Amino acid sequence: MADQEQRPTRDRLTVLDRAVQHVLGKGVDRTDGPAKVTGEARYAFEVPADDALYGCLVTATIGAGRVEAMDCKAAEAVPGVVAVITDDPRLPADMVTSMQAPDAWRLGHDIHFFGQALGVVVAESWEAAREGAARVAVRYAVGEGRFDPDLAAPDEEVPATAFVPPIHKDDFDDAWLNAEFQYDETFSTPIHFPAAMEPHATLAVWDGDALTVHSSLQSMAGSAKAIASALDIDVERVRTLSPFVGGGFGGKTSVGSEAIYAAIAARETGRPVKVIQSRRQIAYGVHHRPATRQRVRIATDRNGRIVALGHNNATVQRDGRNFVEPVHFGTIHLYGGAARSLTTSLSRANHPTSGAVRSPGEASGTMALEVAMDEAAERLGLDPIEFRRRNEPQVSPTNGKPFGTRKLLQCYDEGASAFGWNRRNPNPGQQREGDWLIGMGMAAAVRGNFTVEARATVRLETDGSATVETDMTDIGTGTYTILMQIVAEALGLPAEQVKVVIGDSDLPASAGSGGSFGAGSSTSAAALACEQIAQTIAAKMGAARENLTLQDGHAIAENRRVPLTEILGGEAVEAEGHAKAGDHTSAHVSSSYGAHFAEVAVNAVTGEVRVRRMLGVFDVGRVLNRKTARSQLLGGMVWGIGSMLHEDAIIDKRTGQFVNPDFGEYHVAAHADAPPIEVRFIEEIDDLANEAGAKGVGELGNSGAGAAVANAIYNATGVRVRDFPVTLDKLLAGLPPV
Repeated sequence: MADQEQRPTRDRLTVLDRAVQHVLGKGVDRTDGPAKVTGEARYAFEVPADDALYGCLVTATIGAGRVEAMDCKAAEAVPGVVAVITDDPRLPADMVTSMQAPDAWRLGHDIHFFGQALGVVVAESWEAAREGAARVAVRYAVGEGRFDPDLAAPDEEVPATAFVPPIHKDDFDDAWLNAEFQYDETFSTPIHFPAAMEPHATLAVWDGDALTVHSSLQSMAGSAKAIASALDIDVERVRTLSPFVGGGFGGKTSVGSEAIYAAIAARETGRPVKVIQSRRQIAYGVHHRPATRQRVRIATDRNGRIVALGHNNATVQRDGRNFVEPVHFGTIHLYGGAARSLTTSLSRANHPTSGAVRSPGEASGTMALEVAMDEAAERLGLDPIEFRRRNEPQVSPTNGKPFGTRKLLQCYDEGASAFGWNRRNPNPGQQREGDWLIGMGMAAAVRGNFTVEARATVRLETDGSATVETDMTDIGTGTYTILMQIVAEALGLPAEQVKVVIGDSDLPASAGSGGSFGAGSSTSAAALACEQIAQTIAAKMGAARENLTLQDGHAIAENRRVPLTEILGGEAVEAEGHAKAGDHTSAHVSSSYGAHFAEVAVNAVTGEVRVRRMLGVFDVGRVLNRKTARSQLLGGMVWGIGSMLHEDAIIDKRTGQFVNPDFGEYHVAAHADAPPIEVRFIEEIDDLANEAGAKGVGELGNSGAGAAVANAIYNATGVRVRDFPVTLDKLLAGLPPV
C-alpha cells in the first residue's frame, strides 16, 4: 500500500469527526420498511389518479427495416379504447438517457431492433389497451439485420475520449515476448438484463401547461430535462416524482419511452395516463449489459510477478448509441505490471440498446480477469491468493497515482482465515462426497469510486427536529435510512427526529442512484449542510466551533449543555450542502475492494452445480449502515452466482428477437440457488473519497463473485469453462468418471 506521506491530504470534515450520537454505522432498520410492508409506499403505477387511462405500447415485430403503414381501425374498435397514437412527431423510437442530447429522440419509424416502440394505445383499462395494441396492423419493409455480430472482427476501436479509454503503457509486445511465463486465453460473457422487480412504469398528469410525471427512475436531476427536451417544452414545466423505486440495477438511469408516451397521451386525451411496460417489452425497451469477448494475457517473471498485463475486449452496441461497456475498468489499477495493453473495440448490431447495468465494466471484466488470474496461478504453481499478493501494487500501475484506502490484502487474509482456505486441495477433482465433487475458489472484487456533484438542504426546526431534502432516490438500497443517520449523527439528534424527503425533481439536485456514487455523494452534501448549521449553533452559544458537541438534542460547549430548542429561540436554521469532486479526487485513485470465497458441489453424474457457501470481505471506507450495506453486498453476490450459472439472454440470429425475454426462460438465481452467505467489513474511513468518508457499496458485491464460483467449479472438477455462463452441458464432457 502507498505510504501515508505519498497520499494527498485535506482537512477532515469536523461535523462527523466530532459526532458522538452513535447512530451512524449501526445496522439501523430501514425507515421506509413499515411503509413498504403495509402498502403505504406507492410506486409509480400505483399512485392514485382520478379518471386515469391506461396505455400499452405497440412494438415492432421485425428486427430491422421500416414501417410502411399502420392500420389502427381494429384497435380503435376495441371497447374501451380512447386513442391510438402513432403519428405524433415526438414519439420516441427508443429510450433516452438523462445525459443524452435531445436529438436522441428519433422521428419516423425506422426499425433498429425487434421490440422497438412504435406507438401507444390508450384505453379505460389496461386489458383493453393491451388488446388494442395487439390489433394494430403494421406493414413493414423488412431490412437486412445484423443480428450476429462478429466480436472477433470488431467494427471500430473505442476512442481515447471514451469513459474508459484505451491504455497502452510501455512496450507490451516486447515485455510479453521476453517474459518467463505467458498466459493467453479468451473468454466470453452474454447479454444480461437489469430486470428489476418493479416494472418500468409512468403516470403522467397535466395541470394546464404543467406536467407531473410519476415514474420509476433512479435519477431525478436529468429526468425532467430529458422529458422537457423530448416534448419540446420548458423544463420548469416538468416535475418528476420517484419517492419509491422497486429496484433499478442501472436500467432505470434512463427515462424510458413509456414516460414520453404517457405524457403525450395525457396531453392528447386531457386525462391522466398510466403506461407500464410488460416484462417482455422491458427486455427490448430497457438497455441491457452487452455480450463481450475478452482476451486476457498475463506475462510474469520466474517468481510470478507480472511484467505485462493485457485485457483486450470487444463488445456490442447498436447504431446511434455511444455507450461502450467499460470492460477493462476494474483492470486498470488492480494488479501490477509495468507493460499494459487495455483496450475495448465495438461491433454494431441490430440489438436493443446496451447501457450501464449494475457494475458496468467490472461485472463482465472480472468474470474473465479473475478466472484468468486463478488459471495463471495454477500454471505457475502458486496459490491464487499468493499470486495476487505478489502482484499487489504500491501505487497505480497505470498512472502512478497513490491509492486512497486500499485494504485488499487484509480482505484476502481475513477471508482466507474465516473460510478455511487452508483446507482447500489445490489439485482439482480430488475431494468427493458420494457423487458430488467439492471445490473452493476465490476472486478479488473492485469497483471504482466517484464523487458526483450533489446538493442537499437540511433544516433544523424550532422543535429540535430536522428535515433533509434532496432529489436523491431510494431504489431499495436504504437511502432514506442513511440520510437520516448522517443528519442525526451530525446534529446530535435521535433517529426519530429526522425526516427525509427525496425523489422529487423540485428538490436540490443530487447524484441519483447509480455507479455506486449515490450514497457517498448525497450523504456528503447532507453532512456539509449540517456543518453549516453546527457553525451557526456555535455562534449562537458564543463558542468556538471546535469546542461544540451536539448530542441528544442538546448543544454542549463552554461547560454548558443547552437544548437546541432553547438555542434556536423560535427560529429554524437552514443550510444547503454542496458536495463535488475536489483536487484530491484527481490526485489519487479511489476504489472499493473485496475478496470473494466460494465452495461448490458439482454432481459427477449430471453436472449440476450447487453453491454451498460464500464469504465476502470488503473495504468500502466508512460503513454508513451495516445492515443496508450488508444487504447490498449480499445481493450483488447472489447476482454473481446467477451471472456465472444461469443468466444468458439469447438473441435469435435470424430475426433479432430474444428467445428468452421473461423470467420463465431468462434464469436468475432463486432462493434455492443462494447458499448461506457471510459478509464482513474491514473498515477504514476514507477521508479522500468524499466528506462522508464512504466508498461505493452497491456494485462491489457483484464484481468478482461469479469468478469465485467458476474457480471453485474448476477446483471441484478440473473442467475450466471460459464461455459463460457455466452450464452443465459445458461440464459434462470433462467430468471425471464416477
